Amino acid sequence: MESQLAQQAKTVGEAAPGPFASFVRFVVCGGGIGVLSSGAVALLADSMPWVVANAVITVASTVLCTELHALFTFGTGQRAGWRRHWQSAGSATAAYAVTSLAMLVLHLVQSSPGMPTEQAVYLSASGLAGTARFLVLRLFVFAGARTQGQEQARDQGLEQVRDRTFARKAAVARRRVVSVPARLPNRVLSPAALAVGS
Repeated sequence: MESQLAQQAKTVGEAAPGPFASFVRFVVCGGGIGVLSSGAVALLADSMPWVVANAVITVASTVLCTELHALFTFGTGQRAGWRRHWQSAGSATAAYAVTSLAMLVLHLVQSSPGMPTEQAVYLSASGLAGTARFLVLRLFVFAGARTQGQEQARDQGLEQVRDRTFARKAAVARRRVVSVPARLPNRVLSPAALAVGS
């Protein structure tokens, strides 16, 4: 049997994080994987065309990030599922187009840029696409799970408040019933009042 404090902690843990906490988690998860991905793209680009390397790394990082976002960033408490993976893949496709376009423009402007320049352009384009992706994921892809989690937490919280209120009212009523005969003078006590007080 769990104590009431343990139940409250569990309820709080199930509630989805707010917008700022979600964004920080998104940056940590997505940004960390994005930085690792940029290094992986640069390494793979030595053995295959850059666009193909970017596509391979984008697919792998999207699957991993979608799971992390479902479990950690947006606090759904469950794995992403196919629908969310496909929706996330749509936003990742847009991000892929933005990063590829940025790199294409870079190579049109500068025929052979160095790796630091490529990394700066790629990370800038990824940051822009990532911010747009956060908004899409938060407002559309994971919005239903967040709302359900918040409703569950609110309902459980209301139930606990109702239980505590009922317990308080019952305790006050018991005190009143027990204390009524003690406040009455002895000459006023009747057999019915004695029965209620005992």
